[in-house]
Amino acid sequence: MDAEWQSWVSANGGVEVNVAKVTVAMTAAVIIGLGSPTWAQVFDAGQAEYQSSCATCHGIDGKGKGPISTELRLPPPDLTVLAKKNNGVFPLSSVYEAIDGRKVIIAHGTRDMPVWGWRFSPAQIEQSLRHYLPIDPEYVVRLRILAVIDYLNRIQEK
Repeated sequence: MDAEWQSWVSANGGVEVNVAKVTVAMTAAVIIGLGSPTWAQVFDAGQAEYQSSCATCHGIDGKGKGPISTELRLPPPDLTVLAKKNNGVFPLSSVYEAIDGRKVIIAHGTRDMPVWGWRFSPAQIEQSLRHYLPIDPEYVVRLRILAVIDYLNRIQEK
């Protein structure tokens, strides 16, 4: 540690901060938290991701009655009965694949132009973040998808 840095640490209470770790933590919070306009007293990343990417078609409550649902050729499914339709077990893998594009859902659009935009695209995230941090875009995408899946699992009908 050079003398100038040691002097600064001493002058600021003697606490040395790992700037890289703080930067990564703050950036992750911004990516997950500020990427959506939805805020509540207790922030729910899954609900925020769902509302910004899915609710337009599937509805705020997940029942398939979103604001544009009547304009669609095929009605969006009720996402609150996924477990019920799968013998009481939430179909985690199937839902993950529907969101990340491995399972083709015609109404979701092509992988080149998905209906929700580029929220779940590693290439676009890398393009957006490359100037801020060396963060793995695949990690950000997985966090977003798993947050949506967690939220969907919590809104399942019993």
